[in-house]
Amino acid sequence: MKPHPLGFQRVKVIALSVTDLDRANEFYSQTLSLPLAYLGDQHAGYHLDQVILMLKVGWYAPPTAMPNPRITLEVDHAPDTETALLERGVTIADPVELTDDQCLVGSFLDSEGNKLWFCSEV
Repeated sequence: MKPHPLGFQRVKVIALSVTDLDRANEFYSQTLSLPLAYLGDQHAGYHLDQVILMLKVGWYAPPTAMPNPRITLEVDHAPDTETALLERGVTIADPVELTDDQCLVGSFLDSEGNKLWFCSEV
């Protein structure tokens, strides 16, 4: 693949605002079972494949159900993910729905009230 003229390669970090870092860390590590991510020797957040989901206390804005840009996680099967999230006590904000006859899409709230979307192909 030809290199991007400005050197862009991929999304490396997505930062989410949190109010309680300990609670948020427990949610992402225990409830969602995401592996820890490090930048150098510093804990930076949680891995979503090659992207790091970074949690920032009191960052530029409070947690929100309408982050901009919207974060959507690809999953194997959205209905199964929704069931597993419910079993872990996670609040489903938008139940899984079929969109454009191509994708199954739903959303959940993290421990801080941030809304994250998830989707799978039909």
